[in-house]
Amino acid sequence: MAAEKLTLYEDQEQTLEDLREGFREGHQAQLLYAPTGAGKTEMAMALMLATAQKEKRSAMILDRIVLCNQTSARLQKYNIDHGVLMSGHWRYRPHERIQVCSAQTLEKRESFPGLNLLIVDECHAQRRETIAFIKKHPQVRAIGLSASPFTKGLGSTYTNVVSATTTEALVNIGRLVPLKVFIAKQMDMKGAKKIGGEFAVDDAGTKGMQITGDVVAEWIRMTMNTFGAPRKTIVFCANVAHGADLQTKFAELGYNFVAISYKDTDEFKKEAIADFAKPNTKINGLIACDILTKGFDVPDVMIGVSVRPFSKSFSSHVQQMGRVMRSSHGKEFALWLDHSGNYLRFRSKWDDLYHDGVAKLADDSETSATELKDKEVEAQRCPKCSALWPRNADVCPQCGHVKVRMNLVQHVEGELVALAGATAAQTKLQQEWYSQLIGFERERGYRYGWAKFRFEDKFKMKPRGLKEDPKAASPEIRRWVLSRNIAAAKAIGKGGFR
Repeated sequence: MAAEKLTLYEDQEQTLEDLREGFREGHQAQLLYAPTGAGKTEMAMALMLATAQKEKRSAMILDRIVLCNQTSARLQKYNIDHGVLMSGHWRYRPHERIQVCSAQTLEKRESFPGLNLLIVDECHAQRRETIAFIKKHPQVRAIGLSASPFTKGLGSTYTNVVSATTTEALVNIGRLVPLKVFIAKQMDMKGAKKIGGEFAVDDAGTKGMQITGDVVAEWIRMTMNTFGAPRKTIVFCANVAHGADLQTKFAELGYNFVAISYKDTDEFKKEAIADFAKPNTKINGLIACDILTKGFDVPDVMIGVSVRPFSKSFSSHVQQMGRVMRSSHGKEFALWLDHSGNYLRFRSKWDDLYHDGVAKLADDSETSATELKDKEVEAQRCPKCSALWPRNADVCPQCGHVKVRMNLVQHVEGELVALAGATAAQTKLQQEWYSQLIGFERERGYRYGWAKFRFEDKFKMKPRGLKEDPKAASPEIRRWVLSRNIAAAKAIGKGGFR
């Protein structure tokens, strides 16, 4: 069988040109933000191939054996000559200009003779030795790849960010599918210990096992109501005991779920994932803590179940959702059943990332999210079907349930009441700004009340007497909102507020 030709999409070609421009501007190390589905491996291979064609050397660093093997297989798929620098690997070919190597192998080498380009996969993991290698070899150009670059300190290594695309754009063109999110029975994390700001896995596992029956029942209800039969599922659990408990409860009701963990042999995990990937697999679902967040690529997975709560790790939440969003033939959407509370904890961050991607690296680390009160959780899900309630919507898009909205601002129908001390011209200007801020709020799906907050920021007064009459935001107002985000980011060292 003839090898396939490596061909990039137009947006991927532009991304590579943006990276080249960054190097021309003097950046030695750059970070490529590429969400799930953006094709970061293909872009990395294209860069290494172009480097080899100039008779120069490149290497791609990965932190798991399975990822090294997968990348090597992808290169072979396109008949691209390469070697694998990994202890005992059958493809050890140090003379090749393209090398795939494990992070551990690189860390044992004091030098890498003749290397021109280094590509670091999952660079947000920030392996100390890899960072030291980049800084000790300024003549080597480096590109870090990440779908979740939110780790403290990335900016001290990578001085430029290139954003390949956004998740929203990939959904719009069909390379990813949208999520249908349901806020199911929530884990009660009150009293759970935290280590380094994150929920302790043992406590999370204990809390998770308290709702195992609800998790299984909800999965059965949703998969039957939505698809009429079981569909491929991945479940993210808190620890090994939690995974075993889930597997047992699914089995008691006749469903074949396989729990995999670090305690299993590599061969067992490899065989379980390979079996699950088959179109005619008898496995209904896989259960794991971290194994499925890297190197797991089974596009026809239809359901993701979140039962591992995160207090601060937004990056892990993003990685998990990405496992079920890959497109596949006949797949129009994926279900996301949230028992962990993660979706609501990180909803605003996810909305921003989904629409805007990553334009800069934050100087701070991920911080613990504020725990929502029960009333806040209930306000964000449909009381009838538990679907995530869209911001500013009055009707549930899943079941048609109508919510009665209590307007926070009242005004006389058809009458515009001037703000105190304002002239007619001032009132007109303020109404234009308020209407366009409301339009921007709804366009982006921001929380109800965002426009009021922004209006007060602009005019130093509340929008009393102004109509809630949304209009499309002008370029001027969009630039003003961006300027306030930038100012906030500089002031508090975070990603801004919106």
